[in-house]
Amino acid sequence: MSYEVQGAGEPLLLLHGFGGCGQDWQPFVALLARHFKLIIPDLRGHGGSTNRAGRFTHRQAAADVFALLDQLGVPQVRAMGISTGGMTLLHMATSQASRVEAMVLIGATHYFPEQARAIMRKTSQRGTPSEDARRATDCAPRGDAQVRELMKQFGEFKDSYDDMNFTVPYLGTIKARTLIVHGDRDEFFPISIPVEMYRAIPGSALWIIPNGDHVPIFGSHAREFQEVVLPFLRRDRPAR
Repeated sequence: MSYEVQGAGEPLLLLHGFGGCGQDWQPFVALLARHFKLIIPDLRGHGGSTNRAGRFTHRQAAADVFALLDQLGVPQVRAMGISTGGMTLLHMATSQASRVEAMVLIGATHYFPEQARAIMRKTSQRGTPSEDARRATDCAPRGDAQVRELMKQFGEFKDSYDDMNFTVPYLGTIKARTLIVHGDRDEFFPISIPVEMYRAIPGSALWIIPNGDHVPIFGSHAREFQEVVLPFLRRDRPAR
């Protein structure tokens, strides 16, 4: 498992989205590293990490990350996760609740709705869209073979019903302080999903970003994202 550690202070785990890698967090690393010790892994099969099993589940990704934290001697973390990274955090926060002190879920879901499965079916039938392919290639040191393998695994999510299948009562067992960040134009997960998670996770906070896409934290949204999440992670003041 490939990972980087930067900065000093309390540990902050940063998990990327599917097809990406740890370097996706680069726009925020300089600021966050002034306040936290950043742990930035590549999830299995992504970036420099291997995946001999040839399949990907968020449950297994959570087990991988816990193994990394054990290796680093980190008993508890604050964390942020983009899409698949956020789904991995849901598995972590439910399976070992005391180890996740706080988490920010960005463009995440507790189940795959039909509109997401439709995109997955298209990916499975015709391959990934060119924009996603270019992004995946940037995070694929093993080249086209790695990209094809990841896109195959992404397409297989269309038939997955047990990996991401969190009930409302199960979400209610989460103890982590939780901030849910979601774009109201998310092409995968409609805003009914983050609203349901917000209602189910005790004491959580919800931020719906107007005109935000699936991962609405980059570009024009980056500065505001930093202004919101840093106080939440540091507990300077409640998240709005």
